[in-house]
Amino acid sequence: MIKPPGCLFIISAPSGAGKTSLVRELLQSGLNLSLSISHTTRPPRNGEINGRDYHFVNEEKFKQMLFDGEFVESAEVYGNLYGTSQHWLNDAMTSGQDILLEIDCQGAKQIQKIFPHSIGIFILPPSVEALATRLKARAQDDSKVIKKRLMAAREEISHITEFDYIIVNNNLDEALGDLICIVKAECLKTKRQIMRHQALVAQLS
Repeated sequence: MIKPPGCLFIISAPSGAGKTSLVRELLQSGLNLSLSISHTTRPPRNGEINGRDYHFVNEEKFKQMLFDGEFVESAEVYGNLYGTSQHWLNDAMTSGQDILLEIDCQGAKQIQKIFPHSIGIFILPPSVEALATRLKARAQDDSKVIKKRLMAAREEISHITEFDYIIVNNNLDEALGDLICIVKAECLKTKRQIMRHQALVAQLS
């Protein structure tokens, strides 16, 4: 059996759409997925752990990594810098590992240029009101940041046509079910299955 290169799943959404909760549940669903952990200059939120949620670095370190060409994509979001390691992505996918990348639209566009076969999934909130309620309920940002996030949501959503799939996260379980279906379907595509089961296909042919 030949192992095909891993799939790269890109998940984007405006802040408050429930992307992080969906990603957490998806990673616990038993699928062969590894989370790509970004570097960021943003300070950790309550409960976040360095190396698990993000690689937290200072601005000097981040800019040095950027200068050295270590990031496949990088972006500034709400005054904080984010970047994804190209070396790690290449190694993981070459080994056959499916990768999940949680990223904003700006970064997704850069990734899609370098990895044109990546699978883009956009998460929508069920309404503007629900989005505002979720942001306020998190109690992690002040009112000015929440206002900025609500304004930025319109810009993020304007990029949905650049993605392959759209999921409306009105109910976490239903949205998770849709997400699992997408991952399974992509992994079962003809080219990938023929590579995995080359001997079987040859025998049956």
